[in-house]
Amino acid sequence: MDFSSDTSQSFKIALYTADATLDATTTVYSTTNETSGTGYTAGGNTLTIATNPTSDTATSGTVAYLDFSDTSWASSSITARGALIYKAGGTTPAVAVLDFGSEKTSSNSTFTVEFPTAGATTAIIRVG
Repeated sequence: MDFSSDTSQSFKIALYTADATLDATTTVYSTTNETSGTGYTAGGNTLTIATNPTSDTATSGTVAYLDFSDTSWASSSITARGALIYKAGGTTPAVAVLDFGSEKTSSNSTFTVEFPTAGATTAIIRVG
């Protein structure tokens, strides 16, 4: 994926249960062991790019980075152990796997995925 030249790309984030196998071998979005529950729709949320490598502010030396705005599911009752960021459409290729470290739960409340600060050493996606 060329994040710097194709700014029309759409990215999504899907949540997964502890039974999901998400790791370096994950190549595409799958519904297997995807979270379900009140307030969650299969496929997850569409992400908004907050910082893109097309901007001079999204590079530092030889590092380019991409950051997304935080995303949430309001009034939800769901449990997730991790997430998959993927490119929407086509073959739905995986971009990044997130491990929450433990199961996270919302009970008729907002479930939020907060992305780290955009920077060459902190952004969720860094290439250098």
